[in-house]
Amino acid sequence: MTRKREIKLSAYLVGTGMHASSWRLESAHPGASIDIDYYRELVRTAERGKFDVAFLADSLAINEQSHPNILNRFEPITLIAALAGSSSKIGLVATASTSYIEPFNLARLFLSVDQISKGRAGWNIVTTRDLSGNTARNFGAESHFEINHRYKRAEEFVDVVRGLWDSWEDDAFLYDKKSGQFFDPDKLHRLHHKEEFFAVEGPLNIARSPQGHPVLVQAGNSEAGRKFSARVGEVVFAIKYNFEDAKAYYQEFKQEVASYDRNPDDVFILQGISPVIAATEEEAYAKLKRLEDLLPDSDILGFLADYFKEIDFSGFTTQTTAAQAGLIHLEARNPDYVKHQPVIARENPTLREVYSLIIGSFSQDHLVGTPEKIADTLEKWFLEGAADGFMLMAPSLPDGLEEFVDQVVPILQQRGLFRTDYEGSTLRENLGLEVPSNRYAAKEPASL
Repeated sequence: MTRKREIKLSAYLVGTGMHASSWRLESAHPGASIDIDYYRELVRTAERGKFDVAFLADSLAINEQSHPNILNRFEPITLIAALAGSSSKIGLVATASTSYIEPFNLARLFLSVDQISKGRAGWNIVTTRDLSGNTARNFGAESHFEINHRYKRAEEFVDVVRGLWDSWEDDAFLYDKKSGQFFDPDKLHRLHHKEEFFAVEGPLNIARSPQGHPVLVQAGNSEAGRKFSARVGEVVFAIKYNFEDAKAYYQEFKQEVASYDRNPDDVFILQGISPVIAATEEEAYAKLKRLEDLLPDSDILGFLADYFKEIDFSGFTTQTTAAQAGLIHLEARNPDYVKHQPVIARENPTLREVYSLIIGSFSQDHLVGTPEKIADTLEKWFLEGAADGFMLMAPSLPDGLEEFVDQVVPILQQRGLFRTDYEGSTLRENLGLEVPSNRYAAKEPASL
């Protein structure tokens, strides 16, 4: 029986919110990024709203220009382990890099959290963008991996992790006290992996979870990143700033998924959104203006000067346009800029708007307004082939999440677009994904 197609929702949880000035709001808790009780409450709110996922990002290096909410925060795998006990249904996705850890360590960490949460964990796979300029030096290296090398390494890394997750067949542990047989040795498997980047013997010393493997989440934007996403991703995070771009991306990416002999319906594309919600459109724009007014011009220009090191920003203001600053044709020189370049070339935004685009807090006009306006936008994007769901990147927290849960979610439910309760107990069950088969398990004989 085919499950009815419904919107998937993920909550991007980062301190006081995605907007860099959110910590300055009178209602904000500036120490939120390092307060476990605060995160527990956010996850409870998202679970009350029947969200599929609570999503925790990460970075392995910072500098003086970094977003305030990443300067002092938890390591995300540790955090989702702590949050597992404060929730019972919502999926818990943590970000971890393939560039600065060994596959065995990571496989063990995520499968442990998957067992602790009873099958609700997910891994957001990143290869790490070196925005701070000092990531490699934090790990004893002089330079960061080149982008194509990163993704080639990541493909082998994920293959190793998946293989380790299958070390034990699901019925390997017998716990037979009478015979004294703790496990069936025929159902324990060593990986014996030895290829270009890794040599890993195995087995992993933890069994598969109720959902088999943690769910794989990805957000590659470069050509190499998109191919990687299409090959391994089960939930794919994208940010497109208008319906036409989102729909084109959706169609192209689903075709790329099919080129790897995968079912495109088993890969969910979540578009990132930063809605500003209020009773009237005027009030919503006033809320956005309050956030913008709290962000000093010097912080914006300092961040952009650090991000675009090849450009001298000393003569610019935040109202300087992208064209005037020479940002329009930087795609070839800055591969991390690739997802922003098309919209910047088309719209020629101000440097203030460029900053919001890069840090992920840009609120488009169609996402500033009443709950009905926000719901109308999400319905159009979902029904007309631009998204399978949405990553809520609230400009401010906890209010942005609470408003969405209390005001937008009920409208989506009334329209039959979103669940009224969870369908299962694991993340895969709630997403509608099959449990991955263990690669070593004996296959059923073919019917005669």
